[in-house]
Amino acid sequence: MSGFPGVRPRRLRTSPAMRRLVTETRLSPAQLILPAFVREGIGEPVPVSSMPGVQQHTRDSLRKAAVEAAEAGVGGIMLFGVPEVKDAVGSQGTEPDGILQVAIRDVVAEVGDAMIVMSDLCLDEYTDHGHCGVLDAEGRVDNDATLERYAEMAQVQADAGVHVVGPSGMMDGQVGVVRDALDEIGKQDVSILAYTVKYASAFYGPFREAVNSSLKGDRKTYQQDPANFREAMRELELDLAEGADMVMVKPALPYLDVLRKVADESSVPVAAYQISGEYAMVEAAAANGWIDRERTIMESLTCIRRAGADMILTYWATEAAQRL
Repeated sequence: MSGFPGVRPRRLRTSPAMRRLVTETRLSPAQLILPAFVREGIGEPVPVSSMPGVQQHTRDSLRKAAVEAAEAGVGGIMLFGVPEVKDAVGSQGTEPDGILQVAIRDVVAEVGDAMIVMSDLCLDEYTDHGHCGVLDAEGRVDNDATLERYAEMAQVQADAGVHVVGPSGMMDGQVGVVRDALDEIGKQDVSILAYTVKYASAFYGPFREAVNSSLKGDRKTYQQDPANFREAMRELELDLAEGADMVMVKPALPYLDVLRKVADESSVPVAAYQISGEYAMVEAAAANGWIDRERTIMESLTCIRRAGADMILTYWATEAAQRL
């Protein structure tokens, strides 16, 4: 028999047990990565006002957050450094005792056997102009001069013990240069999570507060146009050829179509970053009583998984893992 009344899809929705049995997309704590900010020169954690529940950590509070995440089964932590001093070339990003390198050593010592420790490899947190690279005489981001800085950053982060570096500046050739720099110092085992598809998105706003960004203007000359799809696939092809071990789509929810295609085409694991603006919108709506916060968090993460992400960077990583 075909068709109604013999065919009733609702039979598979009749109870929580039945729905759980036939669930197609499942979330696991091991698939979640916690982005975390560590700020130099503070005695207490500093709340990020546009991201309720997120803070700029001290070294001590970061260690505690890492332990809490590891105990919840979270798969990884992505570290971002917020230095006291900035300059035109982002010098603190390559100081062996710069805040990010110190934090890497702290967290690896604390949870390095239980969780993958990742680091943001970019200059925007460290430059006084807030761009992701070195500027030329015209005030434009100099791609190739920036790559030299990325190579140095990769090496000091690897020397600090990081497991995975995340070059996020969207410079042409960045993955290949970082791979060569790591191999040059015998760090062949350090992996690269390539920020392959990173759009020039309005959803990044709260993040800039979290890292005390000095940016004036925008990043449209190096991050991708939100209207474009084909160039995302071109970036994927290039990053894979340059040796990316994992690739990322960022932001996540506004770009699920891109994520799905990247997941279909990629020969390596795919991450998606549920970014600050996505987080802030849910928290703000929930605070106003407009949506069910917990259900919205879990639904959003499930949607990103369903679209093809093997891993999700989310500020709710520890909370979601505890719930799972």
